[in-house]
Amino acid sequence: MVLKQCIIIFWPSPTKKPIIKTISSLSQLYHKPNNKNNISSASSNSTYIMAAADVEVEDDVKYGFKRGEMYESNINGTVDPPYARHVFLCYKSHQAWPPRLEASDADPLPKLFAQTLKARRNDIKIRTRFTVCEGGEDIGLLDGDVLLFPEMIKYSGLEETNVESFVDDVLVSGKQWDFGVPEELTGSYVFVCAHNLRDRRCGVCGPVLIEKFKEETVAKDLNDQVFVTACSHIGGHKYAGNLIIFSAGAEGKINGHWYGYVTPDDVTELLDEHIGKGKIIQRIWRGQMGAGAKEPEKFEEQKQINGTASKDVKENSQEVGAGVQKESVGSCCQGVNGFQCCRDGGFEEEKPEKGLRGMFGWTGKWEQREVLAAVSVVGAVAVVAVAYGFYKKSK
Repeated sequence: MVLKQCIIIFWPSPTKKPIIKTISSLSQLYHKPNNKNNISSASSNSTYIMAAADVEVEDDVKYGFKRGEMYESNINGTVDPPYARHVFLCYKSHQAWPPRLEASDADPLPKLFAQTLKARRNDIKIRTRFTVCEGGEDIGLLDGDVLLFPEMIKYSGLEETNVESFVDDVLVSGKQWDFGVPEELTGSYVFVCAHNLRDRRCGVCGPVLIEKFKEETVAKDLNDQVFVTACSHIGGHKYAGNLIIFSAGAEGKINGHWYGYVTPDDVTELLDEHIGKGKIIQRIWRGQMGAGAKEPEKFEEQKQINGTASKDVKENSQEVGAGVQKESVGSCCQGVNGFQCCRDGGFEEEKPEKGLRGMFGWTGKWEQREVLAAVSVVGAVAVVAVAYGFYKKSK
């Protein structure tokens, strides 16, 4: 744990004004003993309070942009399965989202939305992903707003009582919703995974990236053209920082491009090159909405350039700090009880495999080769024991 900033509020006595001091190290509390602003110089009957103000204390080496797993995997092709529409529901703050937001009884709106998508999965003709995002006055989004990409449409006023009608009208029938008028979205939208209670890596990296994006958009006078907000789990925690950009490409088509291993140093390039010029930043590119087996040409070309360890592309990642052992990198509904929102992806929970491969399900973090090695050792011990028994009997 590393203390990065702390605010000290110190009252020398009840009759004097408090002294407010910012420190970055606990050692600063005790140097310069003659300094009246120092706690160590206070008299025994002085009163003081230490207050941490929005203190960032997580070790960047463990969860942040300096962790050892950064850039270890080839992240290209980790948007799986392919999909053609992304639906975002604006709901509360990312700091309040529980680990399994779409399955939380305390959050009925996203839970009902996910359940309704599951129930109508065979009726939805377009492969669809569902993610929760954070609203905000600065980006013109409120709780209950629903965003559709690539349609670039916003509906407002979604409530528990009209979720079924929204799914039926808009996502199944492809018509205008009876309870709302669609509003056209303009500009570019950046969704940064900051789902802290799902995985600490996203919780550490996400807010930093959001803050950096907002600083840069203001500096470049783009705050009315580029809208940045937090989103819930999108898969691939070990690739944090993770984000999706919806913006018009060189041909004017709206695409959802996924990026991983994003750091604050990449933000300017993403704004200038990807959003500004429609160019993909290949070294941190994970894939895009709509790029699948039927359109591999450009996708495969980029895939050869990105990353260094292609063997890790399909590897399941582990969630850190959320009490969840495994997650599917490409789940459409963030792993809500194991189901997906894609029409032909199926919502059924993953079933354990039979036989030897099924045995790997209970081995947790063990690799298959480790299990086989253990089985071999046990078998060898058994053979030796039997042989020794025969030897004893023969004497």
